[in-house]
Amino acid sequence: MDRPATQSRFAPRDPDWERRCRDGFARQQYMRFIGGELAALAPGRCSVAVALKPELTQQRGFLHGGVTAALADTAAGFAAYSLMPAGSSPLTVEFKINLMAPAVGERFVASGQVVRAGRLLTIVDTEVAAEAGGQSKLIAKMLATLICMEATPDRAAE
Repeated sequence: MDRPATQSRFAPRDPDWERRCRDGFARQQYMRFIGGELAALAPGRCSVAVALKPELTQQRGFLHGGVTAALADTAAGFAAYSLMPAGSSPLTVEFKINLMAPAVGERFVASGQVVRAGRLLTIVDTEVAAEAGGQSKLIAKMLATLICMEATPDRAAE
């Protein structure tokens, strides 16, 4: 991912995209539960981070693969959401994740970047890095497809 998180080649369809994304992230109960934070946000881009805690590890002390996948999925979702129209919401319909190295670090950052933003489907490329001692190492890569769910009266607050 070659662009800084503050630059994007995409233009959001909703002028209020940033508030909508930040409000949506604040409603992410799982991210709150694991200590996830919105680290960076730009049109078509999102980074989500979590600090290592013993409760998030598997038996060898690595960050659990499920947490890694959840970070990547969340970053992908908000990267896509930033380009969706007002009143809509993203829903992941498919992802493929490669866990490329043991998740050893002090902090983990998933950075999603939209590859293609269609009217209905958005494709997002996400990388997860482990940070420790000022160094960063790529540990996972995800490709996700998200669908734009239109608002209906029963889902207006999603």
